[in-house]
Amino acid sequence: MQRRGCRAGRNRAFGIVILAFGKPFYNGHSYGTLTFSNRFASNHEITAATEGFARAYARCLPKGSRAHIVLPRGTSNYHPSVPSAYRAGWKWARETVVFARFLRRTGLAGRVASAAAIDAEPAWNRSFVKTRDFFRGYRAYAPGHVLYNYGSLDGGVGTVWTARQVWFVTSGMKSARALPEIYYPFMAGQWARMSRIAVRRWGEPVRFAGLMTQHRARCGCGFRPREAHRALVLALRRHPDTWIRGLPALINIRSA
Repeated sequence: MQRRGCRAGRNRAFGIVILAFGKPFYNGHSYGTLTFSNRFASNHEITAATEGFARAYARCLPKGSRAHIVLPRGTSNYHPSVPSAYRAGWKWARETVVFARFLRRTGLAGRVASAAAIDAEPAWNRSFVKTRDFFRGYRAYAPGHVLYNYGSLDGGVGTVWTARQVWFVTSGMKSARALPEIYYPFMAGQWARMSRIAVRRWGEPVRFAGLMTQHRARCGCGFRPREAHRALVLALRRHPDTWIRGLPALINIRSA
């Protein structure tokens, strides 16, 4: 993680950098995640990893650089193996606060900000129950930090999750923000439609913080970041109620 943080600093990474640690997991003693290498990482270990990344990022920034990042601890709703998804969300929020205190204590808060993130995809939790419980648990801790949803819509609004369910995990919950996967043109259209529904039902569009692409992550497929950005902006601009001047963050998944 220190090597990755230093590389991000040398490259003047700016904006949102999600560290994805896998799905929620419980090993019989502690909550954490099952990583992509099929190993358990406790919440405490994940916090230590983000601290190492943050220290190295700040240390390796070129002299005079004004770059700064938001560093969310990322998980997913992929079949969470936990006794309580609500408790998992609560603990995820607690560690987000622990990391924020570390940043203030070490003087890194000017370079790095704490946040949380979840890859919430309807097909992974068709009933929505565990996803809802994770978000409610996060909200109950009242961390005061954003929870970014970098997930998908899987067929569009109403195919798996209802508009109300999608709204809750992207904008309806106070701290929730959308960082949707925009890999192909149809995905931009799905999210633009969801934003129009949100305006009609709840009086405001989806709160987009940016978007996620996967070009060259593993498959070398789909939109490049700027292509996805343009596709979503143009889809949103087709309706006056969802028109936006710009979208701030471009995030591309990178493999280990």
